[in-house]
Amino acid sequence: MRAFRLGLIINPYAGLGGTVALKGSDGSDTAARALALGAQPMAPLRVQQALQQLLPFRSQLVLVTGAGELGESVARSLGFQLELVYKANQQPTSAADSRELARQLVAAQVDVLVFAGGDGTARDVAAVVPEQQLVLGIPAGVKIHSGVYAISPSAAGKVIAELMSGRLTSVLRADVMDIDEQAFRAGTVRARRYGEMLVPAELRYVQAVKMGGKESDELVLADIAAEVIESMQPDQLYVMGSGSTIAFIMAELGLPNTLLGIDVVLNGAVIAADVTATQLLQLLQQRQLPAQLLVTVIGGQGHIFGRGNQQLSPAVIRTIGLSNIRVVATKTKLQQLQQRPLLVDTGDPTLDDELTGVIRVITGYRDEVLVRIGSD
Repeated sequence: MRAFRLGLIINPYAGLGGTVALKGSDGSDTAARALALGAQPMAPLRVQQALQQLLPFRSQLVLVTGAGELGESVARSLGFQLELVYKANQQPTSAADSRELARQLVAAQVDVLVFAGGDGTARDVAAVVPEQQLVLGIPAGVKIHSGVYAISPSAAGKVIAELMSGRLTSVLRADVMDIDEQAFRAGTVRARRYGEMLVPAELRYVQAVKMGGKESDELVLADIAAEVIESMQPDQLYVMGSGSTIAFIMAELGLPNTLLGIDVVLNGAVIAADVTATQLLQLLQQRQLPAQLLVTVIGGQGHIFGRGNQQLSPAVIRTIGLSNIRVVATKTKLQQLQQRPLLVDTGDPTLDDELTGVIRVITGYRDEVLVRIGSD
């Protein structure tokens, strides 16, 4: 029987800008800046989490990829049979290497092409693969608006496992989206559609396209803000997540806000703005005060961790405490999920499992609903 041929592309610098508050890793110098600030490459680890789902299928699988950090290193560490079709001419690798590797994988007739990165990587792949090529993204970037990504690395592996088992046959065309990172770093979201790619239609495991735009019902947001503000206590740290709902709460407090970053409030004042993961962890450890974390839901996708707020690292979340996480969202935003669960993708599968279950979501003044959290 013919072995299943799985193509693999890793953007080794995907997501570097997230934990150090650079809002992405696009640009020729951003990866270098992120590394200088102490960021650690996470894409190889996330690919490893995906491939671990395929370990039972190693004898039936050939992993077709590029040399070194483009895929070979991770795949070889897990003992997969390899076929190398491309080697980068220089280090560090670039978007041009991702595009050329994608071309070579198509020429090598892979059954599915998986790639690890963010929306920039999705754009690179979409620019060169034919419309009939089946693809799937492993989320590893800061910006993940596109509908071609699995909801987590392990979910990506499960999709491929189901394909190999013959239990999943339908496919759909999903949008490739990206935003202007320069505008993003300045607090403005300018999303644009760059095409579509063919992905497995396993909706439990593949995320929806992020819905843009701000919540228009200010009365509902005012009620949510009133509930949060009334419950705030003195000498307690409030870690304010990103997004327009949190921004509204900050406006009601009369405080400046980093729309696409993380701020910390203490006794009615912002004591740290647009913090990195390291800065936030150090602040929590130094202050030794009780803390609460406020996050909201990404419209259309349902993620509360792992999409644009990587500053909320597993270490930060554990330091704050799982019982001190408060989720705020309008009922309209929750209804748009069509009974799908909220999602977490922190980069730590153990923590993701600990976060699953049922959580109370603040949807108005003295108004909460119970919503399920899932990781896959």
